[in-house]
Amino acid sequence: MSKIMHKPDIEAIKSSRIIRAADVRKLRSEVFADGVVLADEADILFELNDYCNEPCPEWSVFFIESLTDFLVHQVSPRGYISEENAGWLIRRISHDGKLESATELELLVNVIEKARSCPAALVTFALDQVGGAVLEGNSLLRRGKALTPGVIGEPEVELIRRILYGFGGDGHIAITRPEAEMLFALNDATIEEKNSPLWSDLFVKGIANYLMAHSGYEVPPRHQALKREGWLEGRRGTGGFLAEMKNVKRADFSSVLISGLRDIFDMYGRPENETARARNVAYEQGVGKAQIIDAHEAGWLIENLERDGKMHRNEKALLSFIREECPDIHPSLSRHVSGA
Repeated sequence: MSKIMHKPDIEAIKSSRIIRAADVRKLRSEVFADGVVLADEADILFELNDYCNEPCPEWSVFFIESLTDFLVHQVSPRGYISEENAGWLIRRISHDGKLESATELELLVNVIEKARSCPAALVTFALDQVGGAVLEGNSLLRRGKALTPGVIGEPEVELIRRILYGFGGDGHIAITRPEAEMLFALNDATIEEKNSPLWSDLFVKGIANYLMAHSGYEVPPRHQALKREGWLEGRRGTGGFLAEMKNVKRADFSSVLISGLRDIFDMYGRPENETARARNVAYEQGVGKAQIIDAHEAGWLIENLERDGKMHRNEKALLSFIREECPDIHPSLSRHVSGA
């Protein structure tokens, strides 16, 4: 049986549509009294969130914390989100297929981050919500500031990174094809020159991670491939790297780009416990595998490059990398690579 506040108290909050800090303190003491969040308590918390138009800041923290604990730690097996529970969460936070509050979005992202494993459908739903909010410039991502529709700012990049990063728990090593296609679609639909430089970093690393895995390369866990302190930041800082690319002559563009992208391979081929000799062998073997761009992989890449009828800077970066590093490229891709 629920430990949560008496029914008259719950009804009073719902009637006023206001949640105060004192209400949150009482709810917290009752819900976490024995360290367990029950299913009916989770339902009540969702009802309160749906009813209340003026929740206090403390409510968002408590709502996210308690429901994440329920889904990730209280439902067996611990740490794993089942298909059933993923569907339950989507139904509870979805209003005609969309989220309506930043609190619900943060709950969704937090659950993906904290879980050891969750269904791909939950990740797809989360990415769709962020992507749709970016394109519409709606209040889901506003956080107290006006947003420009079709522009990916730094907070939005961080949300996407957290979703992709969080999905890299048990068994989810490489970026998947649907995720890579989402990155392409969002890149095509946004205003390139106004996007955050951090988007370029995430886009290139995400697509490179997918292509390398598709080529048969043994890719690293996502927490290495997508971490913020990755190969771009480690070299010059993301903003500095992109600024440098703008200033170099076209003849020098590839050398600047490739010196950065080659670090992907260098990072991927360096297990911490191996000797320097073994690391070098692993590096050479990995590069050899990743150099092959076959017909299937080339077809996928061409389809995504041509979808919106123009070539973006990030896409040119990928093609320049392929031209310099892949001697075995399927003929269907040659025209795109030579023109990058």
